[in-house]
Amino acid sequence: MSGPAAAPSPDRCPRCGAAFHCGINDAAPCACTTPQLSAALQLTLRERYRGCLCLRCLHELAQGAALDETPASGC
Repeated sequence: MSGPAAAPSPDRCPRCGAAFHCGINDAAPCACTTPQLSAALQLTLRERYRGCLCLRCLHELAQGAALDETPASGC
């Protein structure tokens, strides 16, 4: 009999530094699939950042926030 499963370690958003849970390996679709990002923005994000951004930053970027802008919501 094994002990309880370890909680997944949080990821860090490379844009704002906030801890978050990346759901890429979860059974359900990841929440990051909900913000509508243009193909050009997606390409820019892949080139600029390594790893996933938090959902809050993705929503801000989808609404037109600048990549270098400090997140207004205070991730």
